[in-house]
Amino acid sequence: MTSPQTGTRFKSGFACFIGRPNVGKSTLMNALVGSKVAITSSKPQTTRRTIRGIVHRPDAQLVIVDTPGLHKPRTLLGERLDSLVRSTLSEVDVIGFCVPANEQVGPGDRFIAAELAQVGRTPVVAMVTKTDLASRKQVAEQLLKVSRLGDWADVVPCSAESGFQLDVVGDVLVDRLPEGMPLYPEGELTDEPEQVMVAELIREAALEGVRDELPHSIAVVVEEMAPREGRDDLVDVHAWLYVERPSQKGIVIGPKGARLKDVGTRARRQIEALLGSKVYLDLRIKVAKDWQRDPKQLRRLGFD
Repeated sequence: MTSPQTGTRFKSGFACFIGRPNVGKSTLMNALVGSKVAITSSKPQTTRRTIRGIVHRPDAQLVIVDTPGLHKPRTLLGERLDSLVRSTLSEVDVIGFCVPANEQVGPGDRFIAAELAQVGRTPVVAMVTKTDLASRKQVAEQLLKVSRLGDWADVVPCSAESGFQLDVVGDVLVDRLPEGMPLYPEGELTDEPEQVMVAELIREAALEGVRDELPHSIAVVVEEMAPREGRDDLVDVHAWLYVERPSQKGIVIGPKGARLKDVGTRARRQIEALLGSKVYLDLRIKVAKDWQRDPKQLRRLGFD
């Protein structure tokens, strides 16, 4: 297929972002897509599923697969997320290996680099992220260190926050896609179901302001989501927040319910932006004891 805008052969395919937890993979994908399709947080291991964001260009359609951070699993949930990452690596056309500019290259980065050396012919682009948080000297030093980690198809510094070299990242990834027809309709930014995205937005709101050990214990399930009868301008959303212990339930609720109310307010604002409608959000909390280690509960919470 030839692009009518550019006269060149149209390309389409999949890129996967990989890195240790909290290196900016989801933020970078959102910036390239031009819209929020994956939640972000300062807490590590926020991403729990593969999320596809679609970049539309005159010459290409790039589908970015954001993955959970690759780490040494400590729970059954961690093992399943680790398996998810590895299976994704074998199914894409190009891999983006993210290493932040403002942190030392560590054992986690070296471990992932060694794993990527085993992926065969799939090209790997090393991306030094978060350059807005580092000095020029730090960025230059990090580029050199990352270059030495493996045999990369390219090494690109970038910043999702400032927009630095986002166009270059897009070009480098697209260059390594095969020629082909568009995979998704024009204008579609993700293939995530709205109900799943709503659950993720609620979880993102819940992750902010809680103790460091709590984020991994929070799961969200939207039980019901539908326009209110007789109201075209209002969507009712009923969701459960699951935690692992009664003490965690108290942390999320907060003094006199203040924290849960704040979670609902922030989540509702994001959900309304997503749905383009007013939203009534009903949030409730339930204890699912040690759900991260229980196969039955993981299945019920959508982590098959």
